[in-house]
Amino acid sequence: MTAARMLSISKLGKSFGSLVVTDKLDLELGAGEALGIIGPNGAGKTTLMNLISGAIVPDTGAIRFDGRDITTDSPQRRCRAGIARTFQIPHPFGNLSVFENLLVAAAYGSGKREAEVVEACGSILDMTGLLSRANRRAETLTLLERKRLELARALATEPRLLLLDEIAGGLTEAECALLVETVRAIRTRGTAIIWIEHIVQALLAVVDRLVVLNFGRKIAEGEPRAVMSSAEVREIYLGIAA
Repeated sequence: MTAARMLSISKLGKSFGSLVVTDKLDLELGAGEALGIIGPNGAGKTTLMNLISGAIVPDTGAIRFDGRDITTDSPQRRCRAGIARTFQIPHPFGNLSVFENLLVAAAYGSGKREAEVVEACGSILDMTGLLSRANRRAETLTLLERKRLELARALATEPRLLLLDEIAGGLTEAECALLVETVRAIRTRGTAIIWIEHIVQALLAVVDRLVVLNFGRKIAEGEPRAVMSSAEVREIYLGIAA
């Protein structure tokens, strides 16, 4: 990895009762790198996002961000440190306008005063295609617009690492293509990305590296198209026997 190491995950483990969902997982991410993660349902992908973002605490192992151990840090502290995430199902503040949703995220996520984040929020709305919807209540948005708002709110916290959890799910092919262009634009800002997605073509258009999980373990990692051509990956993920 040529980029400076930003995130380092070592021997990470998490179980819910007798169910092991993350099993001695090692993972690294360089500054500005885009990493895609795929795997069948129940592979532990969203659990990994929850562990990195601080929604849950691992049973074993360690997570380091910029060289600092954040294994037990709260989600709020991680957000202030530069880690933001989206969720599979957007839950905006429905009675607030799109712009107000961003102001809340920016003020609380970055710790800045509202007056300091207004201009940045406008730029994010423009980048995510929501500028014309700025004054509409969030509850009136279409699914694509809600997905864009979910992304915009994460960006408003000024992340250096952005975690995307199936943000393309439920979109049409054309809508997915538009979203891919937005994610590419985010990359040009130098933001590192970890993207979990079932729509593999979206990942292949953006990420530098692909990781495949199965039952909480990493079974493959490398150049995206090489990984997808692996017989083991095709059998586990696609159900295609070698």
